[in-house]
Amino acid sequence: MRHVAFGVLGVFIVAACQTIDVDHVQQEVPTQTNITVTLYEADQSEPSLDGRAIIEMAHAAAGGETFVNPGSLFLSGQNNIYGADGSTTVWDRYAMWRVFADEKSDAHAANGKVRIEGWSGANLALLLSFDGEATYDKSGRMEDQSANAMWSNNFGFGAIRNALDEGWTQTRRSDRTIDGKPAYMVQLTDRKGGKTLFGFDRATSHILYVGFDTPRGWHERRYSDYFSKPGISWQQAGRVRLFYDGVMSNEAIWTDFEIGGDYADHVFVIDGVPAEPGF
Repeated sequence: MRHVAFGVLGVFIVAACQTIDVDHVQQEVPTQTNITVTLYEADQSEPSLDGRAIIEMAHAAAGGETFVNPGSLFLSGQNNIYGADGSTTVWDRYAMWRVFADEKSDAHAANGKVRIEGWSGANLALLLSFDGEATYDKSGRMEDQSANAMWSNNFGFGAIRNALDEGWTQTRRSDRTIDGKPAYMVQLTDRKGGKTLFGFDRATSHILYVGFDTPRGWHERRYSDYFSKPGISWQQAGRVRLFYDGVMSNEAIWTDFEIGGDYADHVFVIDGVPAEPGF
């Protein structure tokens, strides 16, 4: 009795073969076939949907006009940092303040205003800010303006809000699965020619993925665990995993959000190290 395995186009077929000796001639007779792997959801779903239509669906699912033009956003939670040696550091207090610009011509250039603050216990782990012109860290203003280039490692998700602006294009790409969920894929091209790839859950239109090239390598973010608040259309991803060249660098766990808040300019101008979290 021999067992022969055949693999054809991703479908694994097992055939149990019986050897029969008839006039010294060997003959293999298949007796059973089991399909163990299928190409489930591998097709291009809804081929009539173009990139623009998919973006419109994603905007509606994320919160409609509130999502596209929130004015400002505050997020708080924690951040898990993964070292190259496999170590993990937890920033148990982590927050981001964001004031959005009205327009965006380059999806990966710093614009608007942003402040990021991370604490590990009583120790300040990260303080980084952009006030619309200059970048700041724990030491204050970074006079070397090339420092602003580092934001290209981080800015990219906001492209989804400007995706339907004049001069932007939306190109549908091959469907795929993101964390096991069938997804529509759309590549956005901004006015400067920069490209950002987005993935959207076919079932909910939630944003599952964003990918773009950076000085650190190919950057991916995966979004999951969406939540909202009563009476608010905004849908917030509770878990955001960040990868560079396929390696996860950190994982933000957001537990609260506020949209449309009014933040004074001094929030984004760092002129001293805070003694405790500012949130």
